[in-house]
Amino acid sequence: MDRWFEEAQLHVVELPVEWVEDRPLYQAFIRELPTLQAQGPSRQAVYRQLAELYAAYAAQLRERAESTEEMTSSLLTTEELLRYYDGETFDGFELPQND
Repeated sequence: MDRWFEEAQLHVVELPVEWVEDRPLYQAFIRELPTLQAQGPSRQAVYRQLAELYAAYAAQLRERAESTEEMTSSLLTTEELLRYYDGETFDGFELPQND
């Protein structure tokens, strides 16, 4: 599991083991994304949880990128941009009148 994070160029920071009710509690976070934190009864469980959190984070980033692409493709064409830039105005555009 450690190798997976290294290949993804992510660094896991492990916190000192705490003892809760005579059981170890392992905690860690990803240095590049400190909001992705995990804790569990074993080191393996913590790394698995961090991997799941990172996978969800990466999926969310991909969704945002796809929605941004859709927005970009719906923008004005170059001809439309040049027409508006050349001084023509679109319907309903008015400058405020100074009295």
